[in-house]
Amino acid sequence: GFLCLLLPVQSPGDIATVSARKAAPDFSLVDSQDIRIKLSAYRGKVVLLDFWETFCGGCMIEIPWYMEFQNKYKDDGFAAIGVSMDDDGWKSVKPFLKKMPVNYPIVIGNQDLANRYGGITSFPLTLLIDRNGKIAESHAGMVDKSTFENEIKTLLQEKPTSNR
Repeated sequence: GFLCLLLPVQSPGDIATVSARKAAPDFSLVDSQDIRIKLSAYRGKVVLLDFWETFCGGCMIEIPWYMEFQNKYKDDGFAAIGVSMDDDGWKSVKPFLKKMPVNYPIVIGNQDLANRYGGITSFPLTLLIDRNGKIAESHAGMVDKSTFENEIKTLLQEKPTSNR
């Protein structure tokens, strides 16, 4: 099993400078509505990518924040995607979604995806991906809600560059 962290591993740092950001590895996974979610299709948006598990307390605290951000900023070009890393996949996630209907896509991740993101050792792990598909910030463990919101607002103000 993985650690579930209620405190941030690192203090929320500044968003990485644009030149220092690395591309977020693409993935294509089917969500709980059987819709295929492809990360690269979100290019041009600021994406909050949340790796979580149903039995992680910190994740349960953060998910309602992400739902709020989704409502508040979706018209500005923001999108949240949840990646459940539960071992039994939909068996745990579907009942959870019945109790807490999340307003953004939830997909089931796997070890291959975790490895492509540098190996995930604890939850929640939340990445903020800029409009160019690059990782601007990575938070392991729970972070203060206002910190997240400020980072999202900052990234929404950035303009996407046209060159690939």
